[in-house]
Amino acid sequence: MPEAPAVPEAPETRETRETRELRDPRELRALTHPVRLALLEVLNLHEALTATEAGELIGESPTTCSFHLRQLAKYGFVEEAGGAPGRRRPWRLVTRRVLFSAASADPEMGVASTALEGLLLERWNERFSRWQRARVHYPADWQEAAIGSEFLRYLTPAELRDVGEQIVAIVDRYQDRSTDASRRPPESRPVEIVVFGYPYVGGER
Repeated sequence: MPEAPAVPEAPETRETRETRELRDPRELRALTHPVRLALLEVLNLHEALTATEAGELIGESPTTCSFHLRQLAKYGFVEEAGGAPGRRRPWRLVTRRVLFSAASADPEMGVASTALEGLLLERWNERFSRWQRARVHYPADWQEAAIGSEFLRYLTPAELRDVGEQIVAIVDRYQDRSTDASRRPPESRPVEIVVFGYPYVGGER
């Protein structure tokens, strides 16, 4: 079930909203926009940002960011942080993990899921290409630590699901660092980990 980034049915605490599964195609379509995904990505790296601050980070105007932040808020992905002095209007994430599945009997949900998956894949590939071009400028330990592997194994659907859950469990050991900067080691930096696992197409009889 890919992770990305209707209004929530009922009020929830910030703790219980750490993970949200999307089941409405309108929610998926609300995310299927490069500016909105970029806003969710930078908000995941910062406790709160104004439209101006976010715009400086993603290369968009404050007006554009303000519009898309309001659209994300409409579907419950972000909210106003409040408590800022003057006219500052910071925004923060409501949910840090968004799950959705293209395996749906609803054709509209399938189309929306495929569109969002396609946009996410484009962004992941672009960022990986950017890393490849910039690799030589990073310290040797970061270059050596970067992951790039491919495996071909015979698995059942249940086993493949188990592999995915184990990977998530490993990565989740470091989840608290996203919200608590004091828990980040001095040498740490944001690291993107993208995992694919799917039935191999080709090479079989």
